[in-house]
Amino acid sequence: MCRSITKNLYTRTSNLQSGWVIDSRFPVSPTPLSPATRHHDEFEANLHAALRRSQDYLLSEQKPEGYWVGELMVDSTLVSDTVAFHHWDGNIDPEWQRKAVHHLFSMQLADGGWNIYYGGPSEVNATIKGYLALKLAGVPVTDPRMLKAREVALRLGGVPRMNTFSKLYLALIGLYPWEYVPTIPCEVLLLGKWFHVNFWDMSNWSRAMLVPLAIINHFKPTRPVKVTLDELYPEGYHERDLALAPDPDRLTLRNFFLWLDRLHKFAEWFAEHRIHPFRKTALKKCEKWMLERFEGTDGLAAIFPAMLNSLIALKALGYPNNHPEVVRAAHELKKLEHETDDDVRIEPCFSPVWDTAIVLICLRESGIPEDHPRMKQAAEWLMEKEIRFRGDWYHKNPVNVEPSGWVFEYNNKWNPDVDDTAMVLLALRKVATDHPQKRDECFQRGLKWMMAFQCRDGGWAAFDKDCTKNILEKVPFADHNAMLDPECADITARILELLGYEGWSVDHPQIKDALVYLRSQQEEDGSWYGRWGVNYIYGTWQVLRGLRAMKIDMQQPWLLKARAWLESVQHEDGGWGERCNTYDDPVFKGQGPSTASQTAWAVMGLCAFDDPENPALKRGIEYLARTQNPDGSWTEHETTGTGFPKVFYLKYDMYRNAWPLLALASYRNLLPTTVNPLPR
Repeated sequence: MCRSITKNLYTRTSNLQSGWVIDSRFPVSPTPLSPATRHHDEFEANLHAALRRSQDYLLSEQKPEGYWVGELMVDSTLVSDTVAFHHWDGNIDPEWQRKAVHHLFSMQLADGGWNIYYGGPSEVNATIKGYLALKLAGVPVTDPRMLKAREVALRLGGVPRMNTFSKLYLALIGLYPWEYVPTIPCEVLLLGKWFHVNFWDMSNWSRAMLVPLAIINHFKPTRPVKVTLDELYPEGYHERDLALAPDPDRLTLRNFFLWLDRLHKFAEWFAEHRIHPFRKTALKKCEKWMLERFEGTDGLAAIFPAMLNSLIALKALGYPNNHPEVVRAAHELKKLEHETDDDVRIEPCFSPVWDTAIVLICLRESGIPEDHPRMKQAAEWLMEKEIRFRGDWYHKNPVNVEPSGWVFEYNNKWNPDVDDTAMVLLALRKVATDHPQKRDECFQRGLKWMMAFQCRDGGWAAFDKDCTKNILEKVPFADHNAMLDPECADITARILELLGYEGWSVDHPQIKDALVYLRSQQEEDGSWYGRWGVNYIYGTWQVLRGLRAMKIDMQQPWLLKARAWLESVQHEDGGWGERCNTYDDPVFKGQGPSTASQTAWAVMGLCAFDDPENPALKRGIEYLARTQNPDGSWTEHETTGTGFPKVFYLKYDMYRNAWPLLALASYRNLLPTTVNPLPR
C-alpha cells in the first residue's frame, strides 16, 4: 500500500509540468488545472519528496551501533594550541605539523587574520595563536601570509589584548612573564560551600578547565622555545602593557580582585619556598580531584580545553610519559583529531547523545514508525547512556532525587546536563523498544532528575542549579566569558515542550514559574535570546514551540509580536539566517546568509501558530525544498551553534540535515490529514 501511494505521488508530480493530473488507478479524462491549483499541488509534492529524501539520508548516516554523530567544526585555535603544546612537550611529528600548517593557512582570512566563526572578522586570540603556531612550525616571518597576519595582530592590539588563558599558554613556552598572568590559586578547592563564593559556584566547564590550570600555575613549567613574539607588541615590549588595567573608579569589584591577585602573587613566593601553609594540601586536592574525574569519562570533562590542560598538569606534576594516566590522557586527546593526507582538524568534543536524540525526534515526527528497527536500536543505545551516578551536580543541587540524566558526549559520568536530558526524553517518548518497562522507568527517572534543576527565577540552566553569582565574572581570569551557567530561555522552553507533550497543566507551580521567567526574558521587539544556538532565531523558535506544546493561546499579543519579528527578518530568498555577531551587538539580529538550520528553526516557530497558509511559512518551506541536495542533505557553511558567547562557537554538522526534516514534518502535520501520505 505504501509503495503504491509513493508511486502515485511521483506519477502525479511528474505530470504537473504539463498541466494535467493523471492518476493511473482511474481511467478518467484529463482535466486542465488552474495555475493556482498546479502551484498548490507542486508545493505539496515537493514537500513530501523532500521529506522522503531527508529520511533516507539520515537513516543512511546511522552508525552500526545505533547512534548518530556529526562533526563539531570550530575555529583554528584548537590546532594552533596543539602545535604550541607539541613544541612545549618536545614531541614534534614533522608530518603532523605539515598538515597542521596546511590547515591553518586554509583558514586564514583574506586580510591575514583568523576568525572565531564562519564569515566573522579577524579576532585577536585566534590570529596571534595562528601566527605563533606557524612561526613555531618554521614558516618564515617574511612569508607574505605571515606579514599580513602580523599587521592584523598589531591592529587588534597585539599580545596585550589576548585573554588570560591565551597568555598562560604563552607563559608555558617562555613568551609571556608569569608575574603578569592572573593567578589561579589551588586553594580555591579548599573553600567550602560555607564561603559565599566557592569553587562549586563556578560553571561546570570552568571547574574542569581551572583545576589543571591551578596545578600548572603552581609549577609554572616553562619550556622556552626558539622564537619570540616581540614584534606583536604595538608599543614595544613594556611592563605597562602586560599588567591588567584597573577600573578608573577605584572602588570596584574588578579592582578588588586585581588587588587580591597581587596578594596571591605574594603568596606564590612563599609557595615556591615551600612555606605556604595550605599549598601542599591544596595541590594534592587538585590532583586528586582531577584523577577522580578521569574515571568514567573520555578525558577530563570530555572537552578539549580541559583535556589539554590536564595532560600538561600531569606532566607538570612529574608523571612520566609512559604513566598510564598520561598515556590515556594523550590517547583521548588524539581521538579528537581528524587527519587526512594533507590536513588535520580537531573537534572540541563529540556529540553522539545530542545528535542521536535530535535525529530520532526528526525521523519519528516525519512519519518513520515508532517500532522501526532503526528507531528501536537508537532508543536502546540512548537508554544505555543514562548516567546512574551522583556527579558534580550534587554540590549545587543536594536534593533527594535518584541520579539520572544524559551527557552530550559518549562518556562523561560526572557531568550529565539538563539540555541533553530534555532532548533525550523528547526522543524516548516517541519510540518503541523491546523493553518498554525499562524505557518507562528510564524516562520517569530522567524527568524527576531534570525537574529538580529548576532555578529560583523559574528557568533552567545547562548543568547546575542557580550558578549565577555575578561576582565571579569580575575575577581576573574570567575573561573567557564562561564562569557562570545561567538559566536561559531556550533550555527552559525545551523543558516546557516536553512537559506539554506529557500533559502537564499550566497550573502546575513549576510551569507557572517557568512561564513567568519566559515572559521576563522576551526582548522589546518580541524575540528571545538564544544561549546555545545562534541566536535570536534559535531562542524565539524554541520558546514558541515550547509554549505551543503547553497549549498556550498563541494569539496573545506578546506571542503575535514574536511571530511578527520572525516574519520581519525573513530574507528575500525565503530563508532565515543570523551570524554570531549578534552576541556582540543585537543590532545584527536576524541578519546573515540564509541557512538550512536557522530557516528550519524559524519555520517551526511559525508553525506554532497553526496557520499553514501563512505566506512567510510557505516561503520557508519552499526554501528548504529548493535548497535540498539530491541525496537528501543540505549544504551549510555558517556557524549556528554557540559554546561561549563572544568567545567560542561551533558548527554542528548534523544540524543542517536534522532540523530541516523536523521543520518539514512540523509543517506537513499542520495540513489536513487527507494530504498527508502514509509513512513508508
